[in-house]
Amino acid sequence: MQRTNETWVKDLAQRSDSALAELRELLLRNLRSGLSDRPRADDSFLEDCAQESLLRVLDKLEQFDSRSQFVTWATAIAIRVALGQLRRSRWKDVSLSDLVPATDLPSRDRTADEWAPDALMQRRDLLDALNTSIHRDLTDRQRTALLAELKGMPQDEIAEQLGSNRNALYKLTHDARKKLKERLEAAGFTAEDLIASSAQ
Repeated sequence: MQRTNETWVKDLAQRSDSALAELRELLLRNLRSGLSDRPRADDSFLEDCAQESLLRVLDKLEQFDSRSQFVTWATAIAIRVALGQLRRSRWKDVSLSDLVPATDLPSRDRTADEWAPDALMQRRDLLDALNTSIHRDLTDRQRTALLAELKGMPQDEIAEQLGSNRNALYKLTHDARKKLKERLEAAGFTAEDLIASSAQ
């Protein structure tokens, strides 16, 4: 049966077994195709993602506005679910205590040959001020959260390992960034200096 956008929504709203089974198969096929180059996206992983995606689609059914094909919309949800799961699985066995000590700002001299002498000196001064402020002015939790975030750990994983939630983590890292900005400005650096330093 060829379903239109309207019949998809109607049948799924009524929890039609045939519509649920068909959508699950379509999502699974589209996930296999879209994530074929991902090594951790095996059949078991994709099956789980298709099932979770089906539940998400049902939860968001009222948000579908027919600007695209229903299956395209549902597939976009499934891809987001799968990519989120892959991102989280990458960090599953990484603890903050392992990550943060290994995380550091770029070495002051790592790219010395690529910089003009005056730019190199300003970059060194900026990194010194930033390192000093991170270790002196931030609380342990702020430092841990900010450095883990800079390393690429997802916020949900950081929050979970800190025994917190996403909103509290946002406030924690926002306050940390604000404090660093104030300290750098007090040391004579501007936001433009930081952008120029990281862009070169």
